[in-house]
Amino acid sequence: MTAKKIASVKHLAEHLFTEIQTIRQHLHQYPELSYQEFQTSAFIQSVLKKWNIDFVAPVAGTGIVVTLKGKKTSTRCIALRADIDALPIQEENDVPYASKNKNVMHACGHDAHTSCLLGAIKILDTLKEEWGGTIKCLFQPGEEKNPGGASLMIQEGVLKNPDVKSIFALHVHTTLDVGKFSFRGGKCMASADEIYITIKSKGGHAAAPHLTTDTILVASHLVVALQQVVSRNNDPFNPSVLTISSIQGGNTTNVIPSEVKLMGTFRAMDETWRKIGHEKITQIVTHIAKSMNAEIDLWIDVGYPMVYNNEELTKEARHLAENFIGAEHCSETELRMGAEDFGYYSQLVKACFFRLGVRPTNAKNISPVHTPTFNIDEHALQHGMAMMAWLGMNVE
Repeated sequence: MTAKKIASVKHLAEHLFTEIQTIRQHLHQYPELSYQEFQTSAFIQSVLKKWNIDFVAPVAGTGIVVTLKGKKTSTRCIALRADIDALPIQEENDVPYASKNKNVMHACGHDAHTSCLLGAIKILDTLKEEWGGTIKCLFQPGEEKNPGGASLMIQEGVLKNPDVKSIFALHVHTTLDVGKFSFRGGKCMASADEIYITIKSKGGHAAAPHLTTDTILVASHLVVALQQVVSRNNDPFNPSVLTISSIQGGNTTNVIPSEVKLMGTFRAMDETWRKIGHEKITQIVTHIAKSMNAEIDLWIDVGYPMVYNNEELTKEARHLAENFIGAEHCSETELRMGAEDFGYYSQLVKACFFRLGVRPTNAKNISPVHTPTFNIDEHALQHGMAMMAWLGMNVE
């Protein structure tokens, strides 16, 4: 029976591939930024209407929820999630389906995630006699920008009525060949907080620094001192990163600017340490500012929590994946300091965030995500939709 079900899912994924590929290319051509995905949402809805799939929209602005019911008796309720937003990047790929929207690009694979979930919905609906319970399929806006669309979807009750017991999402992985997947239980991705610091003084002539506070010098001290937050306060076996990624201030050689701005990111794999880190950042910034007679505005924009994959659920998912595609095609995902608003879901219900290989087989490398030349081997779509459907049918 299991072999027959596997064959049915794979056959449907193969049959749907061309249609799902066309959907992905359309989404890729017309990307939209976080919380502005109005045409993207309308297009997804048009596909669902064409397939006679019921949905609720809008949710959290541009989100969509599809609730599927299996025919077998079961009280289980799981969720499958795809993000739908794009990034502010000008695409440089020379392909027929390159972005038509200036300075906006699906450079993180959300077009592929959305297409895979649509394919999974079609498979699950076609095979609803083969599974039981409820599967909520979430098309989520705003993954790339605080406060994170996941938090907004949760506020609107997508994990309730009925209560979701576990949730899954896939993400494209450029170092993994097409046809392969990777899983990791426990700590998976880091929390991400944004740091904004404004240093102020009255400014003055560069030849008379004693008559003002040198905002450039204060900024330099802060950049160096903030490195101690992680290097001298955090357990080295507990991954964490603090990076100041922007310095803005001054525009000529003979003027000390009245204002310098710093921006950066703080990432952690432990919520307790994350809070301590915020305290350390505040202490360092405040004390240095006071000692150097500068005015300081500090804002720590608290972002996504870490992604924690429930170990039992992830073990079950990997076992199902190995049965579906073969153990040789499944591996362990490396620990990553990147962030994902899927972490909000993982704080509330059992979660499994896994990786979909999109690198052409035997290719040395492809452009990484968040770059102007990122692209995927579209055959990954067939594997992605099949795996999401398979997990949806079988996870308890």
